[in-house]
Amino acid sequence: QVQLVESGGGLVQVGGSLTLSCAASGHTFHPYGAAWFRQAPGKEREFVAYIATSGGTTIYADSVKGRFTASTDNDKNTVYLRMSSLKPEDTARYYCAGRKTWSSVRLASAYDYWGQGTQVTVSS
Repeated sequence: QVQLVESGGGLVQVGGSLTLSCAASGHTFHPYGAAWFRQAPGKEREFVAYIATSGGTTIYADSVKGRFTASTDNDKNTVYLRMSSLKPEDTARYYCAGRKTWSSVRLASAYDYWGQGTQVTVSS
């Protein structure tokens, strides 16, 4: 049974920082990497970041580039999302996702496994 478990969300003020974690069991992020998506109320789920577990290549949505950093610890089969300079528009539920094939990194439909999400709320 595959489980992705996110943690680290919470309430933070504008300009603050949070680090999200996603630990997987029953699935290995390597070699296909992992992604972070987010979904705000009334909006579609959107791509945030992708991290390759080989080589550490990262891809970010324009809206978070320069503020968010994705990383991975392959020994722990865990991926992270360090979020800095947070804005109210970053408020959403954040999900990590894993996949078992090579495909587009930005499409939610390309991922096979999802966590339950962790809420991030940025207050102004």
